[in-house]
Amino acid sequence: MAKKPAKSEGSEEEQIGFHKGALTTLAKERQELTRMLGIVEQLMQMHIKGLKELGIDLEAEAQKASKKKPLEAELK
Repeated sequence: MAKKPAKSEGSEEEQIGFHKGALTTLAKERQELTRMLGIVEQLMQMHIKGLKELGIDLEAEAQKASKKKPLEAELK
């Protein structure tokens, strides 16, 4: 069975530190993205509510859009 090449302890410790630091950074990035998604969702709900108050039926609009032929089908 082949052995791994010998590494100095500092090198392994540096790699461990690098990976731990990357995970910490990525976890913070994920947390920030989650926060941003929450804000976007709130803004979307606010606009949906505004359209409903103006008498726009978004469900009917979505059904109309789904019944239309896709552009690719029209080009064939």
